[in-house]
Amino acid sequence: MRHSDQLAEFTRDALKAGHSRADIQQALRDAGWDEQEIRQTLAAWVDSPFSPPIPRPRPQLSAREAFFYLLLFGTLGWSAWHMTTLLFQAVDAIFSDEALRAWSRSSMRFSIASLIVTTPVFLWLHLRLSRDVAAAPGKRRSPVRKWLGYLAMFTAACIILGDLVSLIYRLLQGALSMPFATKSAILAIVATAIIGYFRNQIGRDDDA
Repeated sequence: MRHSDQLAEFTRDALKAGHSRADIQQALRDAGWDEQEIRQTLAAWVDSPFSPPIPRPRPQLSAREAFFYLLLFGTLGWSAWHMTTLLFQAVDAIFSDEALRAWSRSSMRFSIASLIVTTPVFLWLHLRLSRDVAAAPGKRRSPVRKWLGYLAMFTAACIILGDLVSLIYRLLQGALSMPFATKSAILAIVATAIIGYFRNQIGRDDDA
């Protein structure tokens, strides 16, 4: 039997026997269990005088749910990438010479086509999943929802850090130009927006 199963079984039996949560917590602490493990195992049971103890629902993952969240993650990433690319190309078209401007205008077409396709799909998925969560609040506990959210925020945070490093490096070199600074600002804004979106989603989950 795994340690986590032993801990869950002990906690269930102790609650069933009528011991208080404080007594159980102290007994586990005296036995050498980690504080986080103790909090998690106690949180798995509803704080109620009802006997036997009532388990809280556990997060579950379905293939359908994983598909929709992966598609949401992918379409958001694709849209953000091409939104950034499109804005970069607009900066090149404004600040560069005529030859580069013509190339930028031509290459904008693929980014525009990508946004026309992926942005509505992302918005539809967002609304669909939001309705599903509103109808069944237990879906907020979805592990794939949180894992992808934190992965997206981690990626966006790394992009912001890299962007700042590049900006400071160019500044120290004395090679900072208006186009480069503008592109750095665009990249930081898009990455910050992604962090804000997922932080808002995960924050609602934690408050639920």
